[in-house]
This record gives sequence, C-alpha cells and structure tokens, in this order.
Amino acid sequence: MSFILICKEEDTMDWKKIGLFAGGVLMGSYGVKILSSGDAKKAYTHTTAAVLRMKDTVMKDVTTIRENAGDIAAAAKDINEERQRDYDAQMIEDAKAVLAQASDAAAEAGA
Repeated sequence: MSFILICKEEDTMDWKKIGLFAGGVLMGSYGVKILSSGDAKKAYTHTTAAVLRMKDTVMKDVTTIRENAGDIAAAAKDINEERQRDYDAQMIEDAKAVLAQASDAAAEAGA
C-alpha cells in the first residue's frame, strides 16, 4: 500500500516539475517582449537617472563624513599629545621632588 502512495506522489511531482518548467519558459518568452517595450525602456531610463542622482548625493555625504572624521581624528590626536605632555611634565616635577627630598635627607644625614 505504501509503495503505491509513493509512486503516485512521485508521478505528481514529475507533472508539477514539468508544469513549472513550461510556465517558466512561457513567462520568459513574454517577459523578454515586455521588458524590451518602449514603455519599459522609458521606465528603466528614469530609474537609472534617479539612481545616478542618488549616487551623487551619497558621494557628497560620504565626502562630508570623511572630512569630519579627519577633523575629529586630528583633534583627538592633539588631545592625546597634550595629555602626554602634561603627564611628562608631572613626571618630571615628581622626579625633581624625589631628588630634592633625597638631597635634603642626604644633607641631614651628613650634618
């Protein structure tokens, strides 16, 4: 019994595949005619023009973003350099204070 059901399902699948293939061929044939019509070409032209305008706008925005990113990166670099200078100056002051304390301690020990 199950063998008969399997065979019937396979036969149905084969006709379904043939039907889909035939429908695809039919749609492909008419699709080429529809897509090559004058109205379709006009629509493609307008769509392409809109895409090109959008591309120009996007490229302007990208340029603006790049310029802003460059400015931000330069400012961040300046901030980091200033922080490093402040840190280095503080380290020098701390070292001078340690040397002064050591010098005072040595003077007191020698006296």
